[in-house]
Amino acid sequence: MMKTLALTIACTLSVMLSSAQVTSFSIDETKVNQPLARQLDSIYQLDQSVRIAYMQALKDSTSAAVADSLLTVMRQTDAQNLIKVEMIIKQHGWIGPQKVGISAAQGLFLVIQHADLKTQERFLPMIREAEKKGEILSSNLAILEDRIDMRNGKKQTYGSQGITDAKTGKKYIYPIIDVDNLDQRRKAMGMPPMKDYVPDWNLEKYKQELPEIERIVKTQVIK
Repeated sequence: MMKTLALTIACTLSVMLSSAQVTSFSIDETKVNQPLARQLDSIYQLDQSVRIAYMQALKDSTSAAVADSLLTVMRQTDAQNLIKVEMIIKQHGWIGPQKVGISAAQGLFLVIQHADLKTQERFLPMIREAEKKGEILSSNLAILEDRIDMRNGKKQTYGSQGITDAKTGKKYIYPIIDVDNLDQRRKAMGMPPMKDYVPDWNLEKYKQELPEIERIVKTQVIK
């Protein structure tokens, strides 16, 4: 009887843990794999530095030639980082912050997030499992799922992905499924309310604009 009760409690706890959102980590610095952490930290810095430079060039209305050059460098960097990350995952499996620290683990995720669709879909089951084990932020999983759905022409679930109208330059949030319950889904993944994520967010206005957004999605290339 006691064994059955213990097993029931253990299973219940397992279900509770697997469904709980992951919003923070407890890291013991003495257990961090320092060489691996340094390697992934370097990948993180490469991923971010080129993106920051590219986005700044776009913001400053830098010449098209400079922006295009930075975009080329960014794509080359992404390809090189992906080769490194795939080798690391092949050797170590998915690596959470508990093993390498926050920025290093985030570097691992960002390389997948910035990869091509097939790569993202290939690693999605592994990342879902990592989230269940508390080895990646729930919000990271949500963002990746949104990106994959967008690339597959499906509506996103958590409202993390935006698009820009190539003709007008106006920015929109990519179409969202069941938008009335969006904030509940975001909360379940440890994400802030939409009004905090998008400063001028207005649910009713978004629903009014949705047909136009869907038209843009159908007529323009969305990546």
